[in-house]
Amino acid sequence: MAKSTPPPPHIRNKKARLRYQVLEKLECGLALLGTEVKSLRQGRASLDEAFARITNGEIWLHGFHVPPYEHGNVHNHDPLRPRKLLLHNRQIAKLQPKVLQRGLTLIPLSVYFSPRGLAKVELALAQGKTHRDKRQDLRKRDDKREMDRVLRRRR
Repeated sequence: MAKSTPPPPHIRNKKARLRYQVLEKLECGLALLGTEVKSLRQGRASLDEAFARITNGEIWLHGFHVPPYEHGNVHNHDPLRPRKLLLHNRQIAKLQPKVLQRGLTLIPLSVYFSPRGLAKVELALAQGKTHRDKRQDLRKRDDKREMDRVLRRRR
């Protein structure tokens, strides 16, 4: 029997949920070059400083770092080049007025490959959290952990 290949890894923006309050999520395609796809399949990318911006009716992903493919040649890609996100015009038209509101931004939550092998981005319309909001979230998480510990000890 032939060995099945493991699925490519999900690249997640770990700090996004700490820094932002997610209001809406949507899935969109990602236009990539060949060496970028190979590098992504190896799980070598970073979404830490990434954000999306609407320019001339198109959505572009900025700050998404995909390192050059190890076995590539001199025609390797630029690691920080803006990458186009693939959405329908009506989806972009719905997002544009929301992004123009004060404090709302588009951030990528994760990059993954669909079962068909297409690169997808989970994009979120989010609002930045204040320092106070972040502390409250951390406090809630710590309280939940403590309650779980107490419940485990009682069993």
